[in-house]
Amino acid sequence: MADWNAALTDWLKPFVEELGHKKRRQMCPLYVAGLIGPGDRKSIEPMAARIAPDGYDRLHHFISDGIWDAWPIEKELARQADKLIGGSDAFLVIDDTSLPKKGEHSVGVAPQYASMLGKRANCQTLVSLTLTRHDV
Repeated sequence: MADWNAALTDWLKPFVEELGHKKRRQMCPLYVAGLIGPGDRKSIEPMAARIAPDGYDRLHHFISDGIWDAWPIEKELARQADKLIGGSDAFLVIDDTSLPKKGEHSVGVAPQYASMLGKRANCQTLVSLTLTRHDV
């Protein structure tokens, strides 16, 4: 478990540095470890009991009351993603696809705008992310 936590801390480091305030930098790795680590219950109280027994209030504040700008973290996420799969000739194409449905039992089926039909219809809407390079 210690190796896992060390690897997570290393991976989070560039993101945590963008948080600014010391308490945010302390709580962020704990919160992420609580979400992706062992344990079935992922709400604040059981996570705090597992990862920060004396830090429930601080962890709760980090999630519920902490106000901070997400833009620096989003920029760092884009930089990290670019290092892994991007490059100067890569583009990420974001597109929606609508699947018309007659029933209402499939997950996400609702009357909503269906781009392929050009109108509101009973459908599922999917979002795709496609990495492309050079000519599309």
